[in-house]
Amino acid sequence: MSIRIANLKRVETILLVAGLALVGFAVAVYVGGRVYSRMAVDKFHAEARTTSPDIPRRELKSVFPVDYSLWSPKRIKGYEATLAEHFDVHLALLRIDKIRLEVPVFDGTDDRILDRGAGRIAGTARIGESGNVGIAGHRDGFFRGLKDINLGDTMVLETATGTQTYVIDSIKLVTPDDVSVLKSEPTPALTLVTCYPFYFIGSAPQRFIVHASLKGETKT
Repeated sequence: MSIRIANLKRVETILLVAGLALVGFAVAVYVGGRVYSRMAVDKFHAEARTTSPDIPRRELKSVFPVDYSLWSPKRIKGYEATLAEHFDVHLALLRIDKIRLEVPVFDGTDDRILDRGAGRIAGTARIGESGNVGIAGHRDGFFRGLKDINLGDTMVLETATGTQTYVIDSIKLVTPDDVSVLKSEPTPALTLVTCYPFYFIGSAPQRFIVHASLKGETKT
């Protein structure tokens, strides 16, 4: 009986040692993989620094304070709520001096983004690329001042690498399903989209479209 107990204890000891060895091996593999991954990432960044010199970038700073005078109470509340949230760095600042508008432009047009600023419409040209960049904004927030613009007015799109100046050459109303206003163009253009009428209660039946063509560009 004592021999059987001794054999069982010996088997238990062997299994325990084998189990500890397997755990140790797994830990070693995991740690080794993490170290290797970290080394690979560091190598990638090191090579990127040597092959792609840093492009000088400037901080985008506002010129005009946010003016709530034309905003609806709902839009003011929505904007202020976003100030406590984290947002990715905006792509650009859209500025129209005539109506003292300056608004950050983010990528996308969901409610959260349009409460905070304006948004690049998916499927349109990316900011900094040639083509037609579509930018949407709320009619009862940042974009309500568009009611006072005219043909020939200028607007500026400022990015971290330069400034583009556009001249407004078309203002029109379309139905919500008319996406032809966002069609691709061979030359740089900017199309602003918001709901219309500006003071309509409920779901607005039309879209107010402002199209502008590139006048000049300054690189930093």
